[in-house]
Amino acid sequence: MRVGLIIVGDEILSGKRQDKHLAACIERLGARGMGLAWARYIGDDREAQTAAFREAFASGDLVFSCGGIGATPDDHSRQAAAAALGRPLRLHPEARALIWQRIQEMAHEQGTVADEQSEGTLRRFQMGEFPEGAGLIPNPYNRIPGFFVGDVHFVPGFPVMAHPMMEWVLDTRYPQLHRARRVLERSLILPGALEAALTPLMLEIEARFPGVKVFSLPSVDHPRWGRHVELGVKGEAASLEAAFEAMKAGLVQLGASIGTELVR
Repeated sequence: MRVGLIIVGDEILSGKRQDKHLAACIERLGARGMGLAWARYIGDDREAQTAAFREAFASGDLVFSCGGIGATPDDHSRQAAAAALGRPLRLHPEARALIWQRIQEMAHEQGTVADEQSEGTLRRFQMGEFPEGAGLIPNPYNRIPGFFVGDVHFVPGFPVMAHPMMEWVLDTRYPQLHRARRVLERSLILPGALEAALTPLMLEIEARFPGVKVFSLPSVDHPRWGRHVELGVKGEAASLEAAFEAMKAGLVQLGASIGTELVR
């Protein structure tokens, strides 16, 4: 099952805020032997979000969407998800209870009494309006939940909330996808190498070892290795070692200069 990430918000695209979700998602997946297949950034545009979520629901991938699930005019993710599914928004009873509990706590902290029918309270309840049939993702920070439909999961844009919610999804809904891998990646630093000369070998390795991916990362001004190509393989430990040895043998035949060996 592939994993995808959608990051929502004009503030990310404009540079007002730096995205922290991509690195955090990759880290949490890696800790569970999983990897990120794709990522996408979208602004606060309901039509664009609807199209992206429609693709996500149809993909069969495990998808996280971060941001846009609040109740302000620039939050569109809940409505876009409902439109993508062709379902109405419904106030989730458990979400309502959690939101009301949070409202009462905040009122107590401020020395006031919460009004269940006030305009502010009713607006906050909108944060619990999800596509019909949605499940809840618990929020350990303030208990205002996210939601999921199928394999697409919607969490807030705040990293302090979103990242533990991602962990809950991975550990509670998808423990069967966790893998214990001895080696994820093996690579070599090739000083002065050119990618064009390495391409036939890369194609050969991928053809010989199904499930193994070959990658090349060129650099022209690395502070330690200067101009070089990092050439490597990644995949399951069972087939990775044989593919790596075949790659090294092919490099020797090419007369390539082989430098540092990296293991990740």
